Amino acid sequence: MNVSNLLTLVLSVSSVLGHGAKQGFASQAAATQAPAAAATSEAAAADSYVIGASDVLIITVWKEPTLSGTILVRPDGMISLALLGDVQASGMTPLQLAGAITTKLKKYIQDPNVSVVISQIHSKVIYMLGEVVKRGPVEMTPGMTLLEAVASAGGLTDFANSKKMYILRNDSGTQQKIPVNYKQALKGEGTLNLVLKPGDTIVVP
Repeated sequence: MNVSNLLTLVLSVSSVLGHGAKQGFASQAAATQAPAAAATSEAAAADSYVIGASDVLIITVWKEPTLSGTILVRPDGMISLALLGDVQASGMTPLQLAGAITTKLKKYIQDPNVSVVISQIHSKVIYMLGEVVKRGPVEMTPGMTLLEAVASAGGLTDFANSKKMYILRNDSGTQQKIPVNYKQALKGEGTLNLVLKPGDTIVVP
């Protein structure tokens, strides 16, 4: 093999290895970005949740254990905190409540760092009627869907007519009847797996 052919062979091998390395880096970058995007989406959902009465919150004030703890939102929508007394929580998102507590604590603590996390949701429910294993109210989770609600109710009974399922929803004082295509939702049709709203009633004939 002459020098010219040998040089061509070396360049070809280098090109193949470089292309493989680029693909490997691209795959690794994509794999890294996917969980990050999912985490961002989850954080956005949690930050948009509106706190209600009977919800349980975990409030943490950095380096202040006596001001931190698990707190129940009272029926009047208030929570009780050391130093601050009663603080309005109902109607606020976790970020908004953390900001309000931070502002109030500045009178007592220099540069307070406050975080608010939803531990348990009890203020928002939907209702399951008809041929489901567990009828009655179901406590919601942020972004709860039709399939998640049915699963929380133990699933459909053997006598359920899934083709005639529907959701009753009160919208600005007007009741809507929303048809449900349960079987198609089970097959992965995301647009049919409807996101529920507090107070929705799922009826299974």
